[in-house]
This record gives sequence, C-alpha cells and structure tokens, in this order.
Amino acid sequence: MLKDLQERIANTCRPDVNVPCPRNPRFFSGAGTIGHSENTMSPDTWKDPRCPAAGFFKHACILSSFLFLLLSAQATFADSSLLPDRRKDQFPTVPGWLIAPYVFDYPGVGKGYGIVGGAANIGGTYTTVGGTVFTGDVKGQAAGIYSIHLIPRQLILDAGAVHVSSITQLSYSQRGMGTEKHDYTLLEYGNDTFGGSRLTATSFERRFELYAAFYGGHAQFKSIRDGDGNIIIEAQDAAKTRTLTTVFGTRFDMTDDYLDPRRGFRFEMSRWSTPPMDLGPDFFYMDYSATAYVPLGKASTWAFNYFRSDACVLSKGETNPDAIAQHLGLNCSTITDPQQRAQCQQVINNEIVANTYGTASSLGGLNRLRSYPEGRSKGAHMQFIGTEIRWNVTEEYTPFNIVVIKDVRTAFQIAPFYEIGTVADLRSELWDTTRSSYGVGFRMVTASGLVYRLDLASGNEGFQTSIFFQYPW
Repeated sequence: MLKDLQERIANTCRPDVNVPCPRNPRFFSGAGTIGHSENTMSPDTWKDPRCPAAGFFKHACILSSFLFLLLSAQATFADSSLLPDRRKDQFPTVPGWLIAPYVFDYPGVGKGYGIVGGAANIGGTYTTVGGTVFTGDVKGQAAGIYSIHLIPRQLILDAGAVHVSSITQLSYSQRGMGTEKHDYTLLEYGNDTFGGSRLTATSFERRFELYAAFYGGHAQFKSIRDGDGNIIIEAQDAAKTRTLTTVFGTRFDMTDDYLDPRRGFRFEMSRWSTPPMDLGPDFFYMDYSATAYVPLGKASTWAFNYFRSDACVLSKGETNPDAIAQHLGLNCSTITDPQQRAQCQQVINNEIVANTYGTASSLGGLNRLRSYPEGRSKGAHMQFIGTEIRWNVTEEYTPFNIVVIKDVRTAFQIAPFYEIGTVADLRSELWDTTRSSYGVGFRMVTASGLVYRLDLASGNEGFQTSIFFQYPW
C-alpha cells in the first residue's frame, strides 16, 4: 500500500546522482501487519519454478562475471573498442550550489510550496549535501549527504532521511493496468519517517561497482478519501506499519562518461529484499536495467533503455481480510453508501493481492512513463522500453552565478522521448495491456556533476510536467 508513497519520498534522497533510493515493496504495495500464511517456498529460489526472477538472476550473475572479465581485460588492453575511453575525470570537484523556492501541484498528493537547497563538491571534496522543507497539503522535511569518500575514489557512502507529517497517495481500484484515470481513492498517512544509507565500492574509473544499502522507516494509516479529498472512512487505532529493505546490486558502465554518457553500454541489476515483518509477505524483487548510447554526430546521443522488475514471494503475507482490516483500523461495514463501501473493500483487496504476489518496481513518475503519476501501475512483474534523443544544442564551459544557483554550464540539451511499459501480477499477462508516454525534455549539464532536468510528457491520461535532477536512465 505504501510503496508509491516511499517512491515519491525517495525522489528527494539524492539530487546529484541517479542511484537506488528507498522503494520498499511492502510499504507501498499493500502489505499489512498481523501473522502469515503457511505457504512457504524453498529457500533455494534459483531452482524454484515459481520464482522465474531468481533463475534470471543466476544468468545475470554469469553475465556479470563475463563483463567483469571484460573490464579486467580493458586494464591490460586499453585500446579495446568495446570500452570507450572516458571523456573526463569521473569524480568532478567543481563546486556548485542551488537554493530556490518552488510550488507543487501533484495528483493525489496536493498543493503546496517549499524551498530546496544543496551544495556539490564542498570545499574541493567530492561530498554533496542537499535538503528541502515543504508545506501545504503535504508537510515535511528531507535531507541527505552523499559521496562521502571513505576510501578516495574507491569506497563511497551516502545517507539520507525524510519525515512527512501528513500525505496522501493514489490507490487505484486494482493492480495492473486495467483501471481508468479517475478510478482511484486517496489514502492518507501521517507521521511518516524513512531513512537509510548506501555503501558503494567502485573501480576501473567507475566502470564496475558493487553496492549495498539498508532502508527502513514507519508510517501510520489515517483515512480513505474520495478523489475530491472527502473522507470516506477514518482509521480507528491503526497500527504503525514498519518497513525494512536491504539492497545488493552491481553496475557495469562501458560508456565514455559515468554522469553524461554519449556512447557505450550500461548494465545494472539489484536485489531488493523485504524480510517478513508485521503481516506483509517475505519476498524480494529483482531489477535489471540495460541502456545503450549511440553517438549522433560529435556531441549528441540516442539512448535506448530496457528495464524489467520481477517479484518473488518466499512466503505469503496475511490474506485474511478481517485481519488486514483490523490492522488498518477499518470497518467497511459501517459505511452506508454502497459505492464508498466498495471503495473501502478495494483497499483491503489490494493488500491481499500484494501479500500474495509481492510487488515489483512500478511504472509512472519521474523516470519511467513520465506522463503518469508516481506508482500509477503496480504488479508483481514489470517491463519497460524507452528511448530518447539527447541533442546537445551547445557544448561549452561557462561559469554562472544567478543569485539562487552557481555552477559551470557545459551543455544545454533538448531531448524528445518515447516510452512504453507493461505491468501484471502474472508474467503470462505482460504486454497484454500497455501504457506509453512521449514528450520532450530540456536539460542543463554542469561541471559539478548535476544535470538539471525539465520534462514535458503526454499520454492517454493527460499531460505531466516534472522538474528534477539527473537523467532518467
């Protein structure tokens, strides 16, 4: 149930580099908190036919070993055409900072305003700090410190935390891609706190990385509201739902630049594990991302991304609707309006499905299907294909200081894009239904390592504008 909320919150966790941030599958998929069923899978998930993701992980490990050997060979044979030379130093130290007010009007979250600030490469180091404070329909704070080099250029630590006093998220009537634009209710949460850290070991000019991360937090369910924000039912004595996620991943970067690639290939895979806690399932999901960068002329590139995510349930969570309702503090039978009573029951049904199948990475938001809200489509399996042409209108080295922002501009970019994806709880139903987005992005690339990004996206459910940092992939 809370997975979308944490994905939105996680978007504030690292403005300087696109790295995995808290996306706990129980908190935002519809998991509850009292007991477990006895449906338990073999711990040897690589051999279990009910976990195709695990089998794919085995083959991915073989591929990773091959790529690692390829990188090792590059250290000896530097002229390998498979590994383009890096265009510049992969650890920029050019300082930059930003402090600016902003307003937001986000579907399912509400309206408000805030201030965001950050400083990159402080005092000639690689360290970046950032934070934001916001108020309105949503009130909260977020802060983080990133790129702390415990061993210079080899071992890097990131850490961050977010607190939100009150927030709502969209909850569609069912998972998958079978719902319409307005077929949702709003779930309200309070006292939401999340935090975590990540440790990255990097080598070969950031061509090969291993990382481990830990994220945790808690939130409390408060109410179900209709699409206009009117209360359908308030939770009574709802328990706090806790989250705990561990992440292990690896990344192979065979491109000409870690932060602003123009040619080459990049592959990343990660395992997001959620141990049995409260009444949610014991499961993990695997993310795989492969991106190719084809040069266009001297400075531009055509990017192609394939992303898939597969959940594997080792042991089901609670599937008794009465137990789930008790944990959430809901008594749908007290609602007199038949439609609203059905909407209340849909929330519980989504919890049951999530506790049965688990939840993979979702579609919608800042990086995949940008014309849809964050977490628009959720399920146990997801696949995504995207492409964008990154046309560098200028290539320069121009320092600027305009009161609220200071950096060195190295390129201004226009990026038309198209993307399509599918989500389903059953793998056999993938691509039966799809959603797509298209649009154009405007980016300013800087010497500090930041890419300022404005995307204008359109799809079947309308138009979305997003402002954020770094490339989507």
